[in-house]
Amino acid sequence: MIRDLLIGLAAALVIVLLWYQASFIPMVLLAALFLLLFRFSNVKTPRFNTIGKGQFKRKLIDFNQIGGQEVAKKELLEALDFVVQPQKIREMGIRPLKGLMLVGPPGTGKTLLAKAAAGYTGSVFVSAAGSEFIEMYAGVGAQRVRQLFAQCRSKAKRANKKSAILFIDEIDILGGKRGMHSSHLEYDQTLNQFLVELDGLGSNDEVNILVIGATNRPEVLDAALMRPGRFDRVVQVDLPDLEGRQQILALHLKNKPVAESVDLEKIAKETFGFSGAHLENLANEAAILAMREKEPRILEKHLLEAVDKVIMGEKLNRKPGEEERWRIAVHETGHALVSESLKPGSVSIVTITPRGKALGYIRQQPERDYYLYTRDQLDQQIAILLGGAVSEKLLLGNRSTGSSNDFNQAVELAKKIICAGLSSLGVVSIKDLPRGLLHRTIQKIINSQEQWVHQLLSRQLELLNELARYLADKEKITGDFLREKITRHREAC
Repeated sequence: MIRDLLIGLAAALVIVLLWYQASFIPMVLLAALFLLLFRFSNVKTPRFNTIGKGQFKRKLIDFNQIGGQEVAKKELLEALDFVVQPQKIREMGIRPLKGLMLVGPPGTGKTLLAKAAAGYTGSVFVSAAGSEFIEMYAGVGAQRVRQLFAQCRSKAKRANKKSAILFIDEIDILGGKRGMHSSHLEYDQTLNQFLVELDGLGSNDEVNILVIGATNRPEVLDAALMRPGRFDRVVQVDLPDLEGRQQILALHLKNKPVAESVDLEKIAKETFGFSGAHLENLANEAAILAMREKEPRILEKHLLEAVDKVIMGEKLNRKPGEEERWRIAVHETGHALVSESLKPGSVSIVTITPRGKALGYIRQQPERDYYLYTRDQLDQQIAILLGGAVSEKLLLGNRSTGSSNDFNQAVELAKKIICAGLSSLGVVSIKDLPRGLLHRTIQKIINSQEQWVHQLLSRQLELLNELARYLADKEKITGDFLREKITRHREAC
């Protein structure tokens, strides 16, 4: 009826303008302006991802399907008992948790933990990303926050659930420190509304909502967001250790045909620093390699090859010339000999096959995961990095730009020595050091290791030359082959 009335008024206006022979141009321009304003201001609310009653078995996962995060799972399960046993919680006079913050590097399983939490509690699972709340129009983000909490309640009621889990990924975009965006207050208004909604959650609500946030930048979160009563607990979801990596590999290889001879502990040792996402990709790449070679099962060589691919990238078609090939072989052999001299058994493989941006590399296998380093260990790492450049100088008479990345890493390690108070300067603030003094101290640390490496390799020139020629011919040598050659050389001497 209203539409018919508006059409009638528009027709009457046109007739009146025609009667008085008025110009239609201003009216057309004004109408176009109103249409543009209406179109750009009509910001649609995003549809947040929801898992309800009939989708749990298909999409939600169990905590047993998540490996390598035992500490995080234990802390999360304790908090989820507040949702599972609300009556007991009330009897004990415990205030239920409103929010949990999952903090850790990308790919460590924060989203999986949130989905498992929904499955464990039998709750409706609603997920959103922090970027979905920020718009250029004032008030839109706050409106979306209200709609999101309302959607959680309505979805839970429809699914006959008494609880809902709201998961917000990259919450640092939504919950960043207020005042950082001085030219745009939309961020602050959105966060303020989010805090209001959190404060409004209670244990006596018809639907209990537990908010789970995830971020890899906890330092940028607003203090008001992280205070007790809002996000009560911070759960660290760190990179998995050796045992955790082995568990994750077993989970991802469970549905794949794997040869019985595969030693998962060996593969786990080769993957220090890998996240759960990296390990999933490793298992997938190994299966692809096995299929490419028409093997019925995934062999250990496929997994080791996949480690290289995940770290460095796919093999490149470009082939260096004979002179460059020889130099690369000398360079990588120098790294390997220094590594074996300082850490026997550390070298897993040495190759001059180009991958990614690297023309060659050695893959080291640490005896265990290290989280703290002594001065001697840092000096050893610097020495290994310098082994390539020193071997070039000894065998070829000069050095090349191939050592640039090694030198950059060596400088960073030297800075770490100074920052940790392990240098001759003692405990200092690296920011307050004069640039000249800082440079001289870094140079002193690196030069001392370069001299030591020069003396070490000078005594093994024959072995260095032999191994480099073998590597240039075969493109790859294993750590076992390298250690056998070193042992024979020592016996011969």
